[in-house]
Order: sequence, then C-alpha cells, then structure tokens
Amino acid sequence: RQPHLLDASLLLHILLSILLRAIPSLCVRSSARPAERSADLGRRATGFSYASGLAMMGGKQMPTWVVLLLLACFGVQQIFASDPVFYESFEETFEGRWIASEKDDYTGIWKHSKSEGHDDYGLLVSEKAKKYAIVKELGEPVSLKDGTVVLQYETRLQNGLECGGAYLKYLRPQETGWSVKEFDNESPYSIMFGPDKCGSTNKVHFILKHKNPRTGEYVEHHLKYPPSVPFDKLTHVYTAILKPDNELRILIDDEEKKKANFLSADDFEPPLIPPKTIPDPDDKKPEDWDERAKIPDPDAVKPDDWDEDAPMEIEDDEAVKPEGWLDDEPEEIDDPEATKPEDWDDEEDGEWEAPKIDNPKCEAAPGCGEWKRSMKKNPAYKGKWHAPLIDNPNYKGIWKPQEIPNPNYFELEKPDFEPLAAIGIEIWTMQDGILFDNILITDDEKVAESYRERTWKPKYDVEKEKQKVEEEAAGASDGLAGIQKKVFDVLYKIADLPFLAAYKIKIIDVIEKGEKQPNLTIGILVSVLVVLITIIFKILFGGKKKPAAPAPAAAETNKSAAAEADNQGSSGEKDEAEKEDTAAPRPRRSRRET
Repeated sequence: RQPHLLDASLLLHILLSILLRAIPSLCVRSSARPAERSADLGRRATGFSYASGLAMMGGKQMPTWVVLLLLACFGVQQIFASDPVFYESFEETFEGRWIASEKDDYTGIWKHSKSEGHDDYGLLVSEKAKKYAIVKELGEPVSLKDGTVVLQYETRLQNGLECGGAYLKYLRPQETGWSVKEFDNESPYSIMFGPDKCGSTNKVHFILKHKNPRTGEYVEHHLKYPPSVPFDKLTHVYTAILKPDNELRILIDDEEKKKANFLSADDFEPPLIPPKTIPDPDDKKPEDWDERAKIPDPDAVKPDDWDEDAPMEIEDDEAVKPEGWLDDEPEEIDDPEATKPEDWDDEEDGEWEAPKIDNPKCEAAPGCGEWKRSMKKNPAYKGKWHAPLIDNPNYKGIWKPQEIPNPNYFELEKPDFEPLAAIGIEIWTMQDGILFDNILITDDEKVAESYRERTWKPKYDVEKEKQKVEEEAAGASDGLAGIQKKVFDVLYKIADLPFLAAYKIKIIDVIEKGEKQPNLTIGILVSVLVVLITIIFKILFGGKKKPAAPAPAAAETNKSAAAEADNQGSSGEKDEAEKEDTAAPRPRRSRRET
C-alpha cells in the first residue's frame, strides 16, 4: 500500500506549503484595521479547481476531511488576500475617526453628506473660499518599500472647480508630541496625490517627498507632465500604483493616463538621483571670450548715394484738392443748443465754454479746414546705414562653466520611501461641493480594480447617463454643446501630450475661456491648431525665420544688420512711438462734466 503513503506524503507537503504561504499574510493583515472585503472570483475559482485536482491525486479519492481542510486553507488565504490595508467608505459618520485641524487658518466645515443623486455618503467640503484640514491616523504605518502599493480614492466636484485642490496627503510618521489637531500645510508628508486647478495650474499632482541620503534634507519631487483634471461634475476615481520595480502608474477612471519611473530624470523634477556633474560655481568666463556669431563687416563702406536723412514719407505731388472743400469752415463748432449750467461758478469753475460738436456743413462737403496733400512712401528712403554682418572669426560659442563632480551625487536602486502613518486632506478652495469618498490603500491591484467596479463605476454610469439625457433634452442648440464638449475633451488630451509641455498652460487657458464662452469653439480650435502648426514648423525647420524678400537687397541686408546690432535702439524707438500715440490730442470737452 505504498501508493497511499506516497499520496499522503505529497498531500502533507502541499498542505504545509500552503499554510506557510498563508501564515505571513495573516500576520501582516491582522495588524490592519478590519476593512470591507472585495471578492476576487477568478482567484477563488482557481483555488477550488486546484483543490479538486488534489482530491484525485494518483487516481485515488482522498478523504473528505482532507479536501475540506484544503478548501478551508484556500478560503482563508483568499479572504485575507482580498483585504485592503486601509479603506474608508464614509458610510458612517467620520466624526471621532477623522480629526479636523484646530489651527486658526482652517475654518472650513466638513460634513457627512450624500453624493448628489445617490444614496452613497462621502466627506463634503461645505463652504466656499475656506481652508480645510482633516486627518485620519492609520492603525499601523504602511510600508512602501516592499511589493506593490495602490493608493486610490474618489472625488466629485459637484459645483465644478474654478480654483482649488482636491488632493490627499499621505503623511509620514510625525515628530514626538505632534497631535492630529495640529495638522496643517507644514505637516510632513510622504506623498501628495490628486487634482489641483487654479489659474494656469491644471494637473493631477503626484509629489514624492524623498530624503536626500547625503544631506538628510527632504526634497519634493514632482511628476513631470501630469495629466489634467477632468472638468465636469461627475464622480472620478484617481489611482496611483507604486510597483517594486520603481514604476509608477496614474489611472483616472480606470484608464492609464501616465506611466513613469521614480529614478528617471525624464519623469520627476528635480530627479531623485542628482546629476553626476554640475557647473563649476567658481568658473568665470574669460574676458576675451567672444560669443558673437556674427559681426559687422569692418571692410564694408556706405554707398555714396545712401541718404540717411531722407524721410520715410513725402508729400504726394499728384494729390489734388477735392472740389467743394470748405477751407474756411472748422471741423468742429460750439454746440448752439448748449447752455451754461445754473450752478456754474466762473470763479471756481473758470470761464464756461460750450461743448464742441461736428460741423454739420462738413458732412455734405468732402472736407473742412486747411487742405493738405496726402503723404506717400519715399522711394529714396533707405534708413540708417549699417554694415552687413559676416561670420565672426573669433567666435567661440556660448560660454558655459566647466563641469565638476557633484559633491551631493549618490546612486539609488530604489527610492527610500517613508512609511504612511496617516491620511490628510489639507486644501484651500473657492468652491464648495467637493466630495471625497472610498479612500483605499491596498497591496493588490486586483483589489483596487474590484473596488472601482463596485463603488465607482455604478455611480459614474448613472451620472453619465443623466448628463446625456439632459444634453439631449436641451434641444438642437444644446446639441451643439454636446459636440463642443467632445471637442474640449479632445483638446484637453492634446494639452497632455509631452512635446506640448512648454505650451500646456497657454493651451489650457484658451480651452477654459472656450468653456466659459461656447460660441468661441471654432476660434479656440483655430488657436490650438495655430500653436500646433507653429511647434511643428519649429521642429522641422529649427525655428529659423523665413529669408527676407530679395528687393531691395542692399537695404534689407542693412536692416537685418541694424536689427541685430541695435536692438536696444529699436526698443527705444518703439517706446517713443507709443508715447507719441499716447500724447496725441483728444477732442476738446466742456470744462465741467454736466
């Protein structure tokens, strides 16, 4: 009966392996607060199939108690594997569990409120133009150094977001003696994550505060080119997935919007790993260093026929005074119907003068007053002569200090994440109606996905359908608004393209103006297209200017030389011209407003 002994030995080995795998998980999970469990049907089904297979090992039917024990082990393992590290649904009041800051600056009132149109509760920002701060301490600090960690929460901007934040701060352990009632914007955090919008700022922040191992200072490292904030009033779910291979993924509404690497200089500013070399702060540019790529030709001579004093415009000798011109009639006359106000005091107000009106006789005539010939361009005008530019034989390029080894350089295989000891919301906002809900920390992406499917997706689908019905009911004119919304959605995605980062603020500013004035949609599209075309031209042609028109060649050559060699003078002339325009005489008015 050796086959039975072999089956029992193999079964014992498998059972022991399962228990050894489950026990560490149980120990870790037991320290976390009991949380709502999510079902992972695929993994449980796999467990049952595995157990069923074991029951028929070697073609022999195992005892029932063995199969039940196996199923129990798998069940316990799967139940605890689906527990999040932290979960807050706000179905019960937050008071007593979340502590509002007692600092004087934070006067905003938090409320336990339903999401509009749902029976689902959340944490509500209830007043406009206030500062808010509230914090929840975790039972045990959450380590970010081992394995995957997922940070996720929902927020709904029920009244939109003109200026304010809706982000979370994941606080690191605080100094001894710190109280949650002292939570404010100076409280040290490990990660800040979530939407922020005001003025030119429109981004979903991800900021890591990392300790420099050489200096011991904490430095804020900002995710480059973060995604934009959804601009509607629907419920959105924000997910940050931190992987053990240094990868970061940002999801909005279950869709990946950004992937980055913590150690890449292309993804974080400043980079977590400093550059190996830095510019020498003591290096000075030599006095004889010539950075001018072009210089005036020293051998060039001004042509004899070049008249620098010739005016730009001259009188048109062929102009003829129109017939019927009234030379003796003024363009304006005193208003014959105007009368001196009864309360006018000549001693205090001065001599009263009637206000001027257009001379009615001039309306029928070609013109009034002294006739003067019109001006035309002077064909002899060439402007101030400048020597043409030639390549500078002494040009050495743009000077840069030499590079030296960076004394603060260090190598890093993984970020030295600080543990998460508390979750805080510390914001200043001009809008009310911001609702936070379903805050989750887990080490399993499947768990986070199941929560999105169960808590966020049903609400979002209802809100989306309601929005669609409202748009359709608005009629034909608002049918255009639906098209405009799709246009703006596309434009926001265009603004998120990495190669447009330098222009993102301008593009978003234009889009937001278009949202406030939907009739400008076509103009907004044209503006964004102009920006795109400009960038493409710069990429293709290196930003070079078009060559000047060939005629007159000598004059154009000298004008370009003048522009490069005398920029300061040109600016001064422009300023003088603006001053002259400003100083232009205005129509005369009565000496006292009546």
